[in-house]
Amino acid sequence: MKPAAKRASSAATIGLVALLFAGNALNYVDRQVVALLKPTLQATFHWNDGDFAHLGSAFQFAAASALVFVGWFIDRLGVRVAYGLAVTVWSLAGMAHAFAANVQQFITARVVLAIGETVSTPAGVKSATLYLTPDRRNQALGIINTAPNIGAILTPLIIPPFALAFGWKAAFIVTGGLGLIWLIAWWWGTRSLEPVVHVAEKAPVNWGELLSARSSWAIFGGKFLTDGVWWFVLFWMPDFFNRVFGMSQARLGLPVAIIFSLAAAGALTSGALFPRLRRAGYDLNAARKRSMLFFALVVLAMPLALLTSNVWVAAGLIGLGLFAHQGFSTNIFGMASDIVPAHRMASVIALGAVMGNLAGMGVIELAGWSLSNGLGYTPMFALCGSAYLLALGWIHLVVPKLEAA
Repeated sequence: MKPAAKRASSAATIGLVALLFAGNALNYVDRQVVALLKPTLQATFHWNDGDFAHLGSAFQFAAASALVFVGWFIDRLGVRVAYGLAVTVWSLAGMAHAFAANVQQFITARVVLAIGETVSTPAGVKSATLYLTPDRRNQALGIINTAPNIGAILTPLIIPPFALAFGWKAAFIVTGGLGLIWLIAWWWGTRSLEPVVHVAEKAPVNWGELLSARSSWAIFGGKFLTDGVWWFVLFWMPDFFNRVFGMSQARLGLPVAIIFSLAAAGALTSGALFPRLRRAGYDLNAARKRSMLFFALVVLAMPLALLTSNVWVAAGLIGLGLFAHQGFSTNIFGMASDIVPAHRMASVIALGAVMGNLAGMGVIELAGWSLSNGLGYTPMFALCGSAYLLALGWIHLVVPKLEAA
């Protein structure tokens, strides 16, 4: 490749990763606003813990239902058009929260937001598979998978004080409007991308092949067993610090930001760990599963947060759990890029996300039931601690030997 062409290729790669990073970050900014404004919204709409859990599970159910079709939507329409349309929908839905006059309208806006946001992860993984060379792909996936954490770090630091100053409605309008700005950059920045793999950007999906492949079920089970931890932390941690440590809405942003800062470190570490093991001489199977085992062992520290009376120690332990989650999750996406054929990548990732959202729905409802019945957060933290070793066991059972597609 000529130097000028190589520089252009590198610039296009950096631009694509930056756009995917920003889109994924905005996705989680819009998701997290409700959890951070829980005290204000509870007072406005007169919710109890059960109502709040139902709101979260409605989001998860809507997302899971939409994800059944999202892979087909991306694979048939093309990732560039599909992602752009999805961001338009979720941005407008995010802004619509501000105009809700009652709980029903608020939930409707939440459901539409969930449907739009489901496109982000499968579109990001397929974009990386299509447009990035294998040597760049794993690190890029680690960077992109860091984005939710950056959104989750900045949102609790900015949104609660912003809402106190300008009102909760303004918070929804501003966060939704950011997506429309991203949309302009997406259309412009992706106009000249060409696939680096020999597969059509738009392709039909053979559902029989997809559902009969062991590689698909490795992804599905891994996501089902681990994604519930992420949704539990994202949705319930502001309440955890408010309820257990008595922190006000204005102050709980900092421990939440610490948690997601450690989660970001997990995503970045995972992007580096797997290729380092490969360079050390491990084959694909050993490198990928050893990476997962490392993070599955780290997450065992997370339930210890229930045993401390120090808010910062608790934040650190929960953050260590999300550090492990993001590391494990990045390895699941990396494993998908290893063993799943590119032409059905978005469909497999989308169905995996269906499983993850259903698990999230279950954990969110469990938390609401547990809190309403005086059991506190103990059942959820016990699930968090065991999830990743169970997931690795499932993956090894289904695909004892990982091999490149």
